[in-house]
Amino acid sequence: MAEVAVQRASGRGIWGWMLFDWAAQPFFTVITTFIFGPYFVSRMASDPETGQAAWGYGIAAAGLAIAVLSPILGSIADQTGPRKPWIALFAAIKITSLCLLWFAAPGSNLFLVVLFFSLASVAAEFSTVFNDSMMPRLVPKSEIGRISNMAWGLGYLGGMIALIFVVAFMAGSSETGRTIVGLDPILGLDPKLGEDARATGPLSAAWYFLFILPMFFFTPDAAKGIPLGPAVREGLSELKSTLGEIRKRSGIFRFLVARMIYQDGVNALLALGGAFAAAMFHWSITEIGLFGIILNVVAIIGCLVAARLDVALGSKTIVMISLVLLSIATIGIVSTGPGYTLFGAWMMPGADSGGLFGTPAEKAYIFFGLLIGLAFGPVQASSRSYMARSVTAAESGRYFGIYALAGRATSFAAPFMVATITLASGSSRLGMAAIVLFLGVGLAILVRTPYPADQPTE
Repeated sequence: MAEVAVQRASGRGIWGWMLFDWAAQPFFTVITTFIFGPYFVSRMASDPETGQAAWGYGIAAAGLAIAVLSPILGSIADQTGPRKPWIALFAAIKITSLCLLWFAAPGSNLFLVVLFFSLASVAAEFSTVFNDSMMPRLVPKSEIGRISNMAWGLGYLGGMIALIFVVAFMAGSSETGRTIVGLDPILGLDPKLGEDARATGPLSAAWYFLFILPMFFFTPDAAKGIPLGPAVREGLSELKSTLGEIRKRSGIFRFLVARMIYQDGVNALLALGGAFAAAMFHWSITEIGLFGIILNVVAIIGCLVAARLDVALGSKTIVMISLVLLSIATIGIVSTGPGYTLFGAWMMPGADSGGLFGTPAEKAYIFFGLLIGLAFGPVQASSRSYMARSVTAAESGRYFGIYALAGRATSFAAPFMVATITLASGSSRLGMAAIVLFLGVGLAILVRTPYPADQPTE
């Protein structure tokens, strides 16, 4: 496919686009993985197994909605033209849903809390579809991998700063009521009522609203297309033809299948890994928050390194290396428990020192967590640039809609499998082990996928 030359956007336009990741990441870092999710699993539910199952089913429900609607919305966006109105619509839904998480007090209705979280997840993903589809219009394809990884690293920096703020100024100890820096939680938040975790919803909402503004002000958008009504009809028709077209573009089809499978594993690992650790080691919000800060520091380094390596080695190589690291890390964390790691082959006796992460097993868990931190940014950023290098700017909306479909089409499968195995076996460890299967199968398919993916397969 011939590439149409893309005129590089202004510096402000590119930075505005990259700041979208900075704005969006605290939702995933603070809400999904490290603060609110573990609070929901360990304190809102009657027991951790029930909490992990409810959280997993909530993630699965959101994934199903995203899978069904993302490609439709992407095709419609290609017809209407501008992406920003769509981002604004879903930003309003996300911000409202996050603010409602404040009412998630211990003993509250689990269904309503999961519903608010799932709505925020769906809105966050749809906004990302439209933001990602703007990327091919901003820089030439040779620069896409670099700005994609830089944006992802910027996102982790934003998530880390938000997490540090929560740990230092909001998350009070259950024993002393003070934060890790010795202060009373701001605004009189009461840790015993879970207010430190519940307040992360409004915090993430305010952060998102503030930092998506530069994208709206400075980043160039597509020209206006046809009105919404005809766009829906044209978009649905185009989606049907696109799905038929993809089967003929065998390289892109293989890449999308591979991503559909491995991204399921990545999503489940990110969503459930923090809650798994909190339940196993009885970590406080402070400890799980510090664990998240450590992972985000490593993630920033991983993205910065990947930004350079993506240019030299290509997006495919970066994705494969990342999947290997994530597989090793997942095996490591499910093989670690109080007093041992590697399924008991390495016993790690030792009394709790009384400090943060006081046992040898907790330190082993953190080591495996560092591998996750190193890889989970590049696997997503370089997957995004892999796709962007394989399509033209004119078809980016519908193909990034399909890309989101590939990332979510079966995204309910991994958390559903984790939740179901956990309930059936009574073991959250056995449930989490299912994630390795998704990472391994996705990697096996990707090995035989061409790069860029618009090339025919062998």
